[in-house]
Amino acid sequence: MRHFGHIAPEVRQRLFHQEPCAFTADSPARLLSAALGATLYSPATRPRLADDIVKQAGSGVVSMVLCLEDSIDDADVGAGEDNLVRQFADLAARPGAEPPLLFIRVRTPEQIPDLVHRLGPSVRLLSGFVLPKFTEERGIPFLEALTTTERACGRRLFAMPVLESPELLYRESRVETLEGIFRAVDKYRDRVLALRLGVTDFCSSYGLRRAPDMTAYDVQVVASVIADVVNMLGRADGTGFTVTGPVWEYFRAPERMFKPQLRQSPFLQMQAVELREKLIEHAMDGLLREISLDQANGLLGKTCIHPSHVLPVHALSVVSHEEFSDAQDILRPERGGGGVLRSAYTNKMNEVKPHRAWAERTLLRAEVFGVANEDVGFVELLAAGIPG
Repeated sequence: MRHFGHIAPEVRQRLFHQEPCAFTADSPARLLSAALGATLYSPATRPRLADDIVKQAGSGVVSMVLCLEDSIDDADVGAGEDNLVRQFADLAARPGAEPPLLFIRVRTPEQIPDLVHRLGPSVRLLSGFVLPKFTEERGIPFLEALTTTERACGRRLFAMPVLESPELLYRESRVETLEGIFRAVDKYRDRVLALRLGVTDFCSSYGLRRAPDMTAYDVQVVASVIADVVNMLGRADGTGFTVTGPVWEYFRAPERMFKPQLRQSPFLQMQAVELREKLIEHAMDGLLREISLDQANGLLGKTCIHPSHVLPVHALSVVSHEEFSDAQDILRPERGGGGVLRSAYTNKMNEVKPHRAWAERTLLRAEVFGVANEDVGFVELLAAGIPG
């Protein structure tokens, strides 16, 4: 699989200075953690889940979470587990099917070995588990269960803890909780692919819900948690982890708004770029601002609950030609001693030592999401990715 792999090769060649790399579920963890992109959540109870997975893979989704936790009723957990077993078997029997990276969000540690056992040979399609309401005390049993199960089944399984507990939100217990979380995930570092933020749970503790024109960073009690999580768990000194962006709750299907207008009027067909820009401004403004703020605050990827969010996340994750040029200049071997140099775009100064960690992260993002050509921006990437 690869990002933007669902669009034609000749279109990718036109869009990208450096195309996104190909990867599989067996690729190195460092690559996969950066490549998660827009991780699409789906309730595990969906009756045609295997069909949904294949459809989403064909639309550019590269990671999905099949949820047995908050997205389904307590009474439906057993039915959800049974459905997962059936749907994985269905998916495994389809010749040539290449699903996204698949994770199951469980409720209890005991579900991990039980589900892996019940999946049987189709466990080869499973990349790991999402661990809810993660703290040191609650998280260690999940990580122990995952490690034991991995050894028993012979399949590499990753964990993605969700940071969403009240202890993390409340100021008086936050630092202690973060220190405990770090001890837990550091002990199982090789198994922890990424840390996910449960911002909806944070808001619920105060009876809050952000409006569609506001981002998580406008809700100060939430923004302070994100800042502290990145501060203590997302450092670029080798001790940190990939931290993914929070869920965006609102959705509209952009292709349904855009394409009928283009079909109705030849004049509008000539004004495609302006229409796309208008679409972006009015239908996605809040989401786009939040994705940009995620990246500015050190987060990579995003939790998504609707397919219409996937393309914007991926399009904004593509490295611009200017960023790529700066990162390459900073990391040239002859710059190892430091110093300051003018950007090839002649609009900024690149200071080698302070900007080195940024450059390394940028080139990793370039590897998995690609580098846009000089004249290609977000609008072109988004438009090219909308299914025909």
